[in-house]
Amino acid sequence: MPVPKHIFNPLFNIVRCSHAVLTVRDLGAARAFYEDTIGLKVEHAGKETLYLRGMEERNHHSLVLKRGGEPAAERLGFKVGSEEDLDRAFAFFKERQLPAKFVEVPFQGRTLHAADALGSPLELYCKMDQAERILQQYGRYRGCHPQRIDHVNLFAHDVQAAIDFYALLGFRLTEYAESDDADPKIAAAWMHRKGGVHDVAFTNGYGPRLHHLAYCVPTALNIIHLCDVMASTGYLANMERGPGRHGISNAFFLYVRDPDGHRTELYTSDYLTVDPDLEPIRWSLRDPRRQTLWGTPAPRSWFEEGSVFAGLPVQPPRHALKPVMAD
Repeated sequence: MPVPKHIFNPLFNIVRCSHAVLTVRDLGAARAFYEDTIGLKVEHAGKETLYLRGMEERNHHSLVLKRGGEPAAERLGFKVGSEEDLDRAFAFFKERQLPAKFVEVPFQGRTLHAADALGSPLELYCKMDQAERILQQYGRYRGCHPQRIDHVNLFAHDVQAAIDFYALLGFRLTEYAESDDADPKIAAAWMHRKGGVHDVAFTNGYGPRLHHLAYCVPTALNIIHLCDVMASTGYLANMERGPGRHGISNAFFLYVRDPDGHRTELYTSDYLTVDPDLEPIRWSLRDPRRQTLWGTPAPRSWFEEGSVFAGLPVQPPRHALKPVMAD
């Protein structure tokens, strides 16, 4: 399938992946996991909602946890460059007959709720309340010292449609996995706005669903430390995959599941992608090094389990593509 061309002057300017909004059953259990174990800072705690951020982040939040009956992903947040970009975004979604409306959201300025071409619910804003700078307050660090949200990864029932849509928004393809048959199909794709490997990625599967959100940590040793912490504090079963090094993105990683099953990646050591002539890297779907450079396949749960978007039907994948996976 075709690789999209880079669009360097999109109709509106998305700066980066900004935040995720998740529903959890037990807010206390979720807080213990994300604050005490992972190490995010709780910026505001209400009776029904928690707002958290990483050590480097100046914005009020990058993760919102809401109490609910069933675990779900509610929205994925992206920061835009200006108020005018919000207006241009509204026009863009309306012109394509996609949902778009302005709403009031705590701790944020004017906020646009929209949906992408596959139905994934999005939240676009320009301004968010600013918080105290804690990057160099090392005495307040906990867990694996999460610095900032890096990206989200989505299960997509039509990966080609997803990358074509996000290319219109100015997201640039950095790496992709493709089948090796006569009519090759893209099975997974990594796309960025901020100059890393990705702000959003797509994995072929039943979707749309949230596969994971990811936080950057300072070094691989922080991830190894988190393994020790989780193994000795009752979270051994919550470590799903890793630690290891991806072939795609080069990142050292660990995937963990929170008490409700939402998946978070702890992530470090990817590379710079700002050059305008940077060509995307193709990986064969059958190459065992793409998932983990050392050749260790991902577990079946990594390909099949994800967080549903509240109220959004899940569709089967358009193409039955079979990556290498552990038994």
